[in-house]
Amino acid sequence: MSIVIEETRQILRDYRLCDYCLGRMFASKLRLVSHKNLGEKIRKIVKQSKPKSCYLCKNLMTELDVFLKKILDISKEYEFSTFLIGAILQPSILDRDDIIRSKFKLRGIAGIKSDVTREMGKQFGKKTRTKVDYQNPDIVFTIDFKKDQCDIKPKALILQGRYIKETRGIPQKQESCNRCEGKGCFVCDFHGISEFNSVEGHIAKFLFEKFGAQQAKITWIGSEDESSLVLGNGRPFFVKMINPHKRKTQLPKKIKLDNISILNLRIVSKVPTDPIKFKTDVLLEIATEKDLAPGVLDVLHSLKDMPISISENLPWKNQKRIHDIKIKKMDTRSFTVLVTMDGGIPLKRLVTGTNVEPNISMLLENQCKCITFDFHKIVSGN
Repeated sequence: MSIVIEETRQILRDYRLCDYCLGRMFASKLRLVSHKNLGEKIRKIVKQSKPKSCYLCKNLMTELDVFLKKILDISKEYEFSTFLIGAILQPSILDRDDIIRSKFKLRGIAGIKSDVTREMGKQFGKKTRTKVDYQNPDIVFTIDFKKDQCDIKPKALILQGRYIKETRGIPQKQESCNRCEGKGCFVCDFHGISEFNSVEGHIAKFLFEKFGAQQAKITWIGSEDESSLVLGNGRPFFVKMINPHKRKTQLPKKIKLDNISILNLRIVSKVPTDPIKFKTDVLLEIATEKDLAPGVLDVLHSLKDMPISISENLPWKNQKRIHDIKIKKMDTRSFTVLVTMDGGIPLKRLVTGTNVEPNISMLLENQCKCITFDFHKIVSGN
């Protein structure tokens, strides 16, 4: 301690420092946390009064209550249990801090920015009964002391669920706002979409109201036509909610919306980065150009377990499989096919034959057209 006292006298001969800045210079050396209490104790020993203005921080450390009130005010609309505070300081403060530490060879001590955020975090945590999290906080505050303003950024919330669509005529995806092209503007209330007449729109509208989110970015596991139905256990999807205000909302197992139902919607840690493999049961209604000869549909059973090659003008071919197939003739020029297949097979092209081999038109030697296709079951996994 005697060495610290002597170093303190040397510093205070040239610079008038507040208790926070004075204590920070020696806290790590004495293995103490409270910089202010240490500064007060050292000041009493060296018998120096408190300065009216701190040379280093210009009384910033003693006026943090003003900024604490600001982040308390802007945080009232948000739910969170962990947080992190960042700071942008005037370059002159950082320069003075570097000058003192370099001049007196004070190595290994925390910089003033760390002291500001540590002190703010300690006070904010006590007021809100929340904890600092340096790795994955629910919310991040950035205090710009240069511009005298605070910014708040909640962590995105990820949800996973399934949807059922029992009404035809509803598109899966929602068109972006014409004004901002999905970025968010005043016209679309910063949602990126201005209407809610699709599966995406219905899901997004529900989440905006339930979680107070600004935008909803959906990752689809497969897709369907506007005229298709999605039945059974529903189609899986993930949704990333941007700027959510709520994080702990109770969700029922089944959510009934206007034209769709959402099943087992729950919060998860992340959206998978690798492509998700899935199998699906699809019922296709198919029309033919020529009459169907007796027994000709039996040839379609050869599609079972046969590699389906899909060309997309690439140097390689994507191969999928049909695991089961059931065929029912409707009349002389139409029939239905119920297939269990790998996800990712373009159904209409499987029928017509465009860049898909083998295909139904080729096997029947009869040009075919897919009238409708409905999903009866979708199972994630290999």
